[in-house]
Amino acid sequence: MAQPPLSQRIQRLERHLGVRLFERTSRQVALTEPGALLLAEAREVLARSEAFMATARRIRDGETGLLRAALPPDLSGETVAALLAGFTGAGTSGLELELHELSTAQQLERFAAHELDVGLIHHPCDVSGLELGPVLRRELGVLLPRQAAAGLDEVPLASLTGRDLILFPRAGAPAVYDDLLTTCARNGYTPPAVRHAQGASFVRGLVLSTEAVALSPRDTHGLAQEDAAPERGVVWRPLTGAPLALRHSVAWPAGRGDAAVSAFAEAAAHALRSTAGAAPDLPSRPLHLRPASEYWL
Repeated sequence: MAQPPLSQRIQRLERHLGVRLFERTSRQVALTEPGALLLAEAREVLARSEAFMATARRIRDGETGLLRAALPPDLSGETVAALLAGFTGAGTSGLELELHELSTAQQLERFAAHELDVGLIHHPCDVSGLELGPVLRRELGVLLPRQAAAGLDEVPLASLTGRDLILFPRAGAPAVYDDLLTTCARNGYTPPAVRHAQGASFVRGLVLSTEAVALSPRDTHGLAQEDAAPERGVVWRPLTGAPLALRHSVAWPAGRGDAAVSAFAEAAAHALRSTAGAAPDLPSRPLHLRPASEYWL
């Protein structure tokens, strides 16, 4: 700063404080006694101001504050734990994570109401006003009674004819629900009735007591192809040709892609890949802020 503006700034400060801070001559400038007494506090004020600005920058860049996030109810406990561990280990110690279990429909409502910062959603859905991370695909298999799976390494959809189907409630993700039923019909399976359930124990109970079947990623219900839980009487089998899948991506309001959102998106993608067998989806054209009708399994 040039000398005249600096002198004017000092004079304005002295008038504001009501004390003379400097003795000025043509040869030197020295602190007055009041100036010397105020010097230590002035330095503290400057330090606090710099700390204040640094905190504001961290809040602006998503490095501190509150992150309101959501996950769908169909994730396994292992996947949720891996996501939280990855997020915590990504240098987010200044962030408070407020995590909710919400269906895709509920997440979209909260995004619209500005009550959610980031979430893991299912496609297809209306993503107007949202930005998306990479889309990951989890292939769906079938949960069925042990005796019905005897001798089968994989199950054609058409062979399930005559059995009721257990699905999540339609309101949670209407477009996903409808696409699953449409794809089943295209592959020769139209269930006589659709029963609704979400909890793993409830789903297994329905499979056992009603001889219905349920669509499920391998990880969600803790059952593997090798029948790791024989006492439950329910086994998981892949579907022939892998015609069904769940597709996920992390979503956030357009323009909100800060460090906190990026950390959550990276942790979610890694957790889905490492614990849920998710793989990158390869659509015929890029997924980017398109109407719900353009998203298909």
